[in-house]
This record gives sequence, structure tokens and C-alpha cells, in this order.
Amino acid sequence: QVRDRLKQQVVEMTEKFPGFRPGLAILQVGNRDDSNLYINMKLKAAAEIGISANHIKLPNTATEADVLKCIASLNADPAVHGFIVQLPLDSNKPINTEKITNAVAPEKDVDGLSSINAGKLSRGDLGDCFIPCTPKGCMELIRQTGVQVAGKRAVVIGRSKIVGAPMHDLLLWNNATVTTCHSKTSTLAEEVGKADILVVAAGRAEMVKGEWIKPGAIVIDCGINHVPDSTKPSGKRVVGDVAYSSAKEKASFITPVPGGVGPMTVAMLMQSTVESAQRFLEKFQPGKWTIQYNQLTLQMPVPSDIEISKSCMPKPIEQVAKEVGLFPDEVELYGQTKAKVQLSALKRLQNQPDGKYVVVTGITPTPLGEGKSTTTVGLVQALGAHLHQNVFACVRQPSQGPTFGIKGGAAGGGYCQVVPMEEFNLHLTGDIHAITAANNLVAAAIDARIFHELTQSDQALYNRLVPSINGVRKFSDIQIRRLQKLGINKTDPMALTKEEINAFVRLDIDPGTITWQRVLDTNDRFLRKITIGQSVTEKGFSRTAQFDITVSSEIMAVLALADGLDDMKKRFGRMVVASSKKGQPVTADDLGVTGALAVLMKDAVKPNLMQTLEGTPVFVHAGPFANIAHGNSSVLADKIALKLVGKDGFVVTEAGFGADIGMEKFFDIKCRYSGLRPHVVVLVATVRALKMHGGGPAVTAGVPLPKEYTEENLQLVAKGCSNLNKQIQNARMFGVPVVVAVNAFKTDTKAELALVVQHAKEAGAFDAVECTHWAEGGKGALALARAVQRASQAPSNFRFLYNVELPVVDKIRLIAQQVYGAKDIELLPEAQEKVALYTKQGFGNLPICMAKTHLSLSHDPEQKGAPTGFVLPIRDIRASVGAGFLYPLVGTMSTMPGLPTRPCFYDIDLDSVSGEVNGLF
Repeated sequence: QVRDRLKQQVVEMTEKFPGFRPGLAILQVGNRDDSNLYINMKLKAAAEIGISANHIKLPNTATEADVLKCIASLNADPAVHGFIVQLPLDSNKPINTEKITNAVAPEKDVDGLSSINAGKLSRGDLGDCFIPCTPKGCMELIRQTGVQVAGKRAVVIGRSKIVGAPMHDLLLWNNATVTTCHSKTSTLAEEVGKADILVVAAGRAEMVKGEWIKPGAIVIDCGINHVPDSTKPSGKRVVGDVAYSSAKEKASFITPVPGGVGPMTVAMLMQSTVESAQRFLEKFQPGKWTIQYNQLTLQMPVPSDIEISKSCMPKPIEQVAKEVGLFPDEVELYGQTKAKVQLSALKRLQNQPDGKYVVVTGITPTPLGEGKSTTTVGLVQALGAHLHQNVFACVRQPSQGPTFGIKGGAAGGGYCQVVPMEEFNLHLTGDIHAITAANNLVAAAIDARIFHELTQSDQALYNRLVPSINGVRKFSDIQIRRLQKLGINKTDPMALTKEEINAFVRLDIDPGTITWQRVLDTNDRFLRKITIGQSVTEKGFSRTAQFDITVSSEIMAVLALADGLDDMKKRFGRMVVASSKKGQPVTADDLGVTGALAVLMKDAVKPNLMQTLEGTPVFVHAGPFANIAHGNSSVLADKIALKLVGKDGFVVTEAGFGADIGMEKFFDIKCRYSGLRPHVVVLVATVRALKMHGGGPAVTAGVPLPKEYTEENLQLVAKGCSNLNKQIQNARMFGVPVVVAVNAFKTDTKAELALVVQHAKEAGAFDAVECTHWAEGGKGALALARAVQRASQAPSNFRFLYNVELPVVDKIRLIAQQVYGAKDIELLPEAQEKVALYTKQGFGNLPICMAKTHLSLSHDPEQKGAPTGFVLPIRDIRASVGAGFLYPLVGTMSTMPGLPTRPCFYDIDLDSVSGEVNGLF
């Protein structure tokens, strides 16, 4: 009956949670025959019920340390819900059995032998512990008789930790009056004669006589003893601790030996395993969070960002991971405040529904920025800490260049920050450094290959590319792929003809077509144009090259768009670094570097987990440029977060620059590749930016704002709302509801803020609200959070702006006309050549990633508001084939920023005593 019931429960579990099965681990030391017999019984029962059972067998030479190491591994394995150590431990090394049983995690100790479970049982916490299987089986047998235990006199013979002692506690907490007898009890027969319920576990053959037993008593015999019996082939038979033949005449119920308590012990082990699995599912049910939020202590005036960050005591990141439903083996800790999340979490959660997907963007900004990051953090703090919704923020990792340059950090600001901000803004977990190493490996491989091809014959190149090792030549996997690309279907290196060897060894790179540059995550303007190869060892081969900033590397864009390790590796292989002299694209796969890139990036592909000031979770992952790349955080972080929050939760991500750039790329590139569909657009606007668009004086970083921005001027605000109106139209063009967040500054007046809200609603926004989150944290974004909740329930008819199958020029024109307001586009000669080249090379059906200024809807940063009638000049077009887009260059721009006269690093210092970071970020 028990097994049938458990089997049905397991079926129901697997139906509700596809792919899930209760897991039981049995750890055995040595090879005792009796242990093997018992384990086989347990494995058979588990298979019958549907439990996934794993038998781990250590040799009899195993040390205590070996056993403890194995236990630690099983404790951490989320697929193991029940875990027993088979006793006795058959090792020729000294092992402390008590230490071993107590090392098993109490929540997995389905044998109930740890001191914690024993203590809970002794205390009467029956619903919060595991009970040893034999006593639990005995109790189930007693219940099956229909006799009420409460008020009955019970006698337990034996006081072992496995049966006697827990049996006493179990009967006691079921309201029996219990007496425990043992080998020193002088009046054993007398005590037995008083028992309504008798449980015997003394380990002595037929010790309890039938005549001792009270008529009508329930007798449970737990003994297993061997006595001589010449009639048996083995010369012995198994008997219990009770003289069965005489006892059964007086007992109302009695268990036989064998076949009584033994099978129930195994059944109870299975029941405890299923119960443990149910507790696990209850505790780690996707979307069911129990989260502790941090209480802010607001101050006026608002202190500096670093002061606020340092005043906060972040939760241990291990706790954050547990709160959001991540398993211990899915989290790699990097200190106390940051961690990486394994991609196995996405696989585990693949059948779970996604939450609501929200993207935060902005109107065309001033050079100071309008607070998208601050609004993103404020919104998630409001949704989580104040409205108690499951919510994740997914943001980009900032580049060290701007952090030490003019912009400073990107952790948000005021009481809306990702913390600790110094960890967020600096090395984090080393992802950008990994990208630097990977990118520069490709750059080195390009120049080395050109050099070697210039200085060696075909045969010499072949001998080095496919060397003979112990007389055997063998192609690597990546070389097989190159042969297949060339149409050479051979795997024997000795079978290639001279012509095939020539095609194989010579990439014949045209140096003038190299598009791959070296990178550095520091603003260094003097690396914008350099000459490489000046050493005499390079034999006169030199060329003009440049350094870009690391976040502009295509490897960063690949990281942001990949949906897993395999996809990332394939994208790396497709990256085009140059063309051959015949006009054929040369890829990273052709260079043979793809596998090495994957190895360098194997940790960077895992999202980084942090938290906000108020304790809501944040994924910080990837940080591609928002001009020559798509300017959005990673697809992987969004996908994992959407699964973790559950169908009623929210994931809030941010798109770089204004809606015309970051949001359009979020929709047409990121959503196209990820398959994710957004529910709400949050459009951040400020009175300051709208005054600029209305004709206000120039806004310059590091220079005090003119009085037009600090005094009320409704006329400037109203005129500047043309930009707000256009950006609302841009968002609605994609079929997604728009909520405008008016990020209030202390110099804004109520009339100015009300005017912005009115214009936004008239322009078609679902709602528009004033936000004060910078000064008040999540509390100041409550109106925004409620508006986003309502908007997420509204119909969303998401659609792309263009079909990728359209010609390249048509796709560019659509973006220019529909999103920017241009009359038309003009392709300069170099851009026209690239259209023809990329179309010929097969890249014409890639999405478009426009690289233009973020300070205007047009190509001219001085044109504010919502200009129309202009012709958008396309200077050049480049390809990020691995990332999966073409990027037209509109005007001139640098991918290596320079340092200003007074960089941010003037204000950054380290306390050499405490080790704390001081200064501004």
C-alpha cells in the first residue's frame, strides 16, 4: 500500500514538474555481503516507485576524509533529496561513524540518524525532522491495526539510536505512556506483561516469551537473529527477538520475522525520500520567493553615491541566490557580494513560464544622461521591496574607460544603486578582461598568419599546421571544418594534393581589409592610430592599426547575444576579421582560434549576480557599445531572470542611449535573436533634457547649468516635448505600451513636471508619472511601478520594424525614416561598396545596427527636438557577422575615448588602512 501510494505521488510530481524525479543516494564503504543485499533491496524498491537512486561505492581503503568529501558533494547536489550512509562502514581505516552520520545534511538525512534530526524528534518536532526508518515503519504498522495509541501503555525493549531510543520518542509524542527496557532491566517479564503495545529491538534471539505477553497486545518484532537449524541448507534460520509461535497465540497483532518490519523499513526510506523531494519542491518552487529586503535610512540632503553605497550592508550573495530559487551548485561565489550563475539553471527551468519583460529607455539625452540606470534600479526596488513582486534587474557591466574618464560609474545613483558600487564599476568578475584577452588573441593570430604566409612555402606551412607527431599527422576538428568549407572532403593529411594544400594553408589576407582591432579597457586617445610590426624581427612587415576600447569588441556583442556556450562558440567561429585578396571573408574559424576563444570566455558567459540597495536581485552581464553595437545586457541574463521570477514576476532591463538607438536595437536585434517579447517600455524623460530640446543653451559635462535649467520655463519644456512625442511614437511603432517616467530633479517645478506628464499622455503614452526615486529609493518609484503593473496587463502586439530579408539599403532607410524622422538616406561611395561586398558574401540578410550620435535624432548632435526633412549620410558600413548585424556608420565617431583634462580618477582613492575605496564613481 505504501509503495503504491508513493508511486502515485511520484507520478503527480513529475507531471507537475516535468523532468523532475525524487533522488536517493546510498553511500557504501567496502563490500560487505549483508550491506550489498540491503542496498539491492532499496535500489529495487526505488526503481519500482520511480525514485532515481544512485549507489556510490567507496573501497574499503577509503579514509574518513574520503567519506566526508563524498558526503559534502552529495549534500550540495540538488538532484539528491534523500541520502543515507549504509552502516556499518567496512573500511580498514579508522572512521568515526558518529562524525559521518552527522555530516549528512539534516534536510537530506532520510535515515534520521543525525544529531539534529534525533534532537528534533526527542523535542517533539515531528513535522520538522526525519524519523529513523525502522521506528517510522513500526509506527505505520501500529496505525494499520486501527488501535488508538493515545493513552496506551507501550514498552520498548532496546535503546539503540537506530530503533529503541527513537521508537520511545515516537510513541511518547503520539501520547502513549512509554517504558523503555534494556539488558539491565530486572523485571523484564513483568514490564512486558503490562504492555498494550510492545516493540522489541534487543538483538537477542527469541528473548521475549509468549507467556510474558499481555493478551490482545500489539507486538512489533524488530529483531534479526540467526540460530542453528540442521534442516536448512545453510545450517541456520532467521528468527526475531520474540518467540513467535507462542507469542502469536496471545497477541492481537504480531509481525513475523522475516517479512514484517524489514520491508516496512525499506518502504519508509522511500517515503522519507519522497517527503524530502516534496519539501525541496515547496522550498525551491520556481517563482516562489521568500526574500528579505533592506530598509533604507533616507537622508536630506542626499549624500554622495559612494557614501550611500558604503552605508548599506549588502546581504551575503549566497543568501540572495537562495532567495530567488537558485541551487547551491548553480552559484559560483566571488567573495561575499557577487557571484556567477551557471547556465545549468536555465536548463533546469526551461519548462517554467516567463515573467513580464520590461525595457527602460529614454528620450534623446543631454551629455549628462537622464537617469535610465537610476530609474531601472528604482523601479525594481519599488516592485520588489514595496509591492512584493518577484523582480530582477538586468543591466550592462560598465567599462573601466568611462569609469575613470569623464562619465564615472554606472551603478545608478542616490538611493537607487547596484551595490557595492565599487565592485560593480571596477573588475567585477573579470568578464571584460577575458574579452580583452580573447579579442587580442584574434588580433595576434591575424598578423602572425600574414607574417608566416609571407615567409614560408606551402609545404613548410603545411608541415607546421599539421605536424607529424610520432610519425602520425592528424587534422584537428577546426581544420576539418576549414577543409569542408573549401569543399575538400578528406580527413587523411597525406591525401591532399598540392593545390588542396595551397588552398588549405593560405588565407591570403588582404591587410587593407582587416577590420579586427586590438582593444584595451582604458581611455587612451594616443592608441587611436598606431603602426605595428616595426621590430626588425618582423622583416619589414608593418601596417597601420588601432586600439579600440574593449566594450566595442565584437566578442562583447557576441557575449551579449549568445544563448549558450554552443551558440557563443558558433558565433565566434563566424566572426569575419578581414577579406582575402580574392574578396572572400576570413573568419576566426579560418584562423583556427575559435576553440581557444571559447576557453577564454567559458566563465564570462555566466551572468553575474548582485543586488540593489534595497536587496532586490540584479544580473550584471555584458556591456556592448550602444553605437557600433546594440547596447543591451545579455540575452542569457534576461532568460534566466525571466524563468526565476515566474509568470507573475518582472524582469526590467535597460537599453543604452535614447529610444531611437538602444530601444530600436533591443527590439530589432536582441529580441529578434532571443525570441523574447517585451510587455512594457519605460521611457525616461527629464525637464532638463526637454528644455535643451526646446532651444535651451548647450549642456556640458563639468560646467554649471545655465539659469534656463534651474528656473521655471514652461515654454522651453513645451517646445522640447516634440522629442518626447517622437520617442513615444517610436516605442508604440513596435506595438508595446509605453509608460513615461519623469525623473524629477530638485530644480524642477511642479508646473514643469505636470506639463511633461500631460504632454506624454496626449502623445499616446499608456501612463506618465513623476518619479523621485533618486532621493527616496523604491518609495519614490511606486507610482511608476503601479503603472508598469497595469501596462503589463494591456495588450502588447509586438512587431519588428523590418524584415531581415529586405535589401540592406531598404532596411537602413526604414530605420532612418520611421525612427529618426529623416527624409531619405545618402550612401557615400565607401558605404555603397560595402553594401555590394556584404551582399555578395552572403551577409545582406543580417539585422541593422545603426552607429550614430545619441545626442540627436538626426546625424547632427546640434539638431535638437524632433528634426525632419534631413538626409541621413551613411559614411561606411561594417559587419559584425558573429554577433549577427551590419553597422552603418553615420558621421564620424571614435571607438577609443580619450581622457578629459580632469578625469574622474582624481576623486578616487584607497584607504590603505581599511582597504576601502573612497571618492566618486
